[in-house]
Amino acid sequence: MKITLSDKKVLVTGGAGFIGSNLCETLLEMGNIVVCLDNFSTGKKENIEPFLVHPNFKLIEGDIRNLEDCKKAVEGIDFVLHQAALGSVPRSVHDPITSNDVNIGGFLNMLVASRDVGVKRFVYAASSSTYGDSESMPKVEDVIGKPLSPYAVTKYVNELYADVFSKTYGIETIGLRYFNVFGRRQDPNGGYAAVIPKFVSQLMKGESPTINGDGTYSRDFTYIDNVIQANLLSLISEKEESFNTVYNIAFGERNTLNDLMSYLKMYLSEFDPKISNIKVIYGPNRAGDIPHSHASIEKAKQNLKYNPKHSLQKGLKEAVKWYWDNL
Repeated sequence: MKITLSDKKVLVTGGAGFIGSNLCETLLEMGNIVVCLDNFSTGKKENIEPFLVHPNFKLIEGDIRNLEDCKKAVEGIDFVLHQAALGSVPRSVHDPITSNDVNIGGFLNMLVASRDVGVKRFVYAASSSTYGDSESMPKVEDVIGKPLSPYAVTKYVNELYADVFSKTYGIETIGLRYFNVFGRRQDPNGGYAAVIPKFVSQLMKGESPTINGDGTYSRDFTYIDNVIQANLLSLISEKEESFNTVYNIAFGERNTLNDLMSYLKMYLSEFDPKISNIKVIYGPNRAGDIPHSHASIEKAKQNLKYNPKHSLQKGLKEAVKWYWDNL
């Protein structure tokens, strides 16, 4: 399905981040006007550097915790793609207050600002962490457990607020529960780096990566291009039943951390054969981690026409090449 979306004014919060900057790039390429709101706490100027000279791109350096910044950002906006958040389960365990302030307080500010100016649709980054201790497999949107981390609590509260705002104020909301997104521009540095770029960076340096646990924990790893597709489809959908709900955004396939490490070593050793011999270290499990994650994507397929093209292996091949060329 070819996605057509042009001449719209779209606000991307967290637009200098990993997912946000990829969304900004795609929307600009399609002929839209893009406003990026970011405070650069986790986003990076270099991610949006190429767009700063684009006539259809506007950067607002601001914080979603500040309602006035949110109001400024939504002026004249048709659609909001709300990606701004403090990610990472470990970060939220270490500092639950800041995660709460950004992910819940900031989210509410964005909803209020969007409501007040009549934004047509508010699409937001939800999270697979919402499934918590639910052991059902694959994960289906209406069967969740209790959250296992402060981060998971914040992302679930986002869904509750979005539901209330859609019912009370009539704003169209769509939540996309991302499952372990990876790909170009994902930061390998810092204490809370996502697992794939961190492993790639370590292997490229000849260092032994550490897997938390015995490597049998599994994830539904989701390449960035699948996520971009889901966001665009959320903006163009006209089906009444597609609004005011949440969707799993994944590939719909489960791979263990041991599988992941095998693929990374295989693809990276094409650039440097020595990488295939690097030993892997196994450490303790992380607090708040969900053991297994596997998404049913049937609802997104049916309502949004979501059709992910990148499996873990296909996505990793592209991501590894990007890191090799850019790190």
